[in-house]
Amino acid sequence: MSTTLQQMIAAANAAVPRISPEDAHELQRSGDALILDVRDAAELQNTGKVAGAVHVSRGLLEFKVDPSSPAYDAAFRKDRTLILYCGTGGRSALAGKTLRDLGFTSVYNLGGFAVWEAEGLPVEPA
Repeated sequence: MSTTLQQMIAAANAAVPRISPEDAHELQRSGDALILDVRDAAELQNTGKVAGAVHVSRGLLEFKVDPSSPAYDAAFRKDRTLILYCGTGGRSALAGKTLRDLGFTSVYNLGGFAVWEAEGLPVEPA
């Protein structure tokens, strides 16, 4: 039996807790967290991003976080809190579940970029 996209997103949402924009911002300001934008580059160009966020499109995430990959980025430590967002929360949930499957334990889903913007929190151009 195959799985639907909605079932995959539901499973990801069950595995990756949501975090409010305010709590995410506080963790970021304390230096305890890395905020990760998993949207496509075109989306970033159109809207900007969370100030200080690192952009890694969802399709490249596994390559950036695995130390055995030539594309590995040392900013992705398993002892660091990672907070993900995308356009509406679906891709960030799926990406968060992938990170959990890869052994990251402190992973949160902020949801969509608009929730951050709606709170008047800092954004920057891509």
